[in-house]
Amino acid sequence: MRILVVCGAGASSTFVAQRLRRAASAAGLDWETAAGTENSVSTAFADLVLVGPHLADRLDAIRAASHGPVAVLPDDVFADRDGSRTLGVARTTLSDSPPPAKGTS
Repeated sequence: MRILVVCGAGASSTFVAQRLRRAASAAGLDWETAAGTENSVSTAFADLVLVGPHLADRLDAIRAASHGPVAVLPDDVFADRDGSRTLGVARTTLSDSPPPAKGTS
């Protein structure tokens, strides 16, 4: 599973991605996480894109550029020190998303 965490400049998303990776690992999940900006969404293949709350107004454009499901993170995501709430958002989004169409992934 590859997850891209997106924010304005890529700095704060780095912390969220690192915390999410640790929480996923502690839960026994083999997830790769990366941080990026809105511009990186179209070039980075990700099974899930998590968007910083300050980019919520750009959600339609990010969804259009993404190769998978997209979710906006809660306003207080940066206070999620152990990544457990972010992991919950990721799991819920993935379970609520339809499987990819045949011939895509």
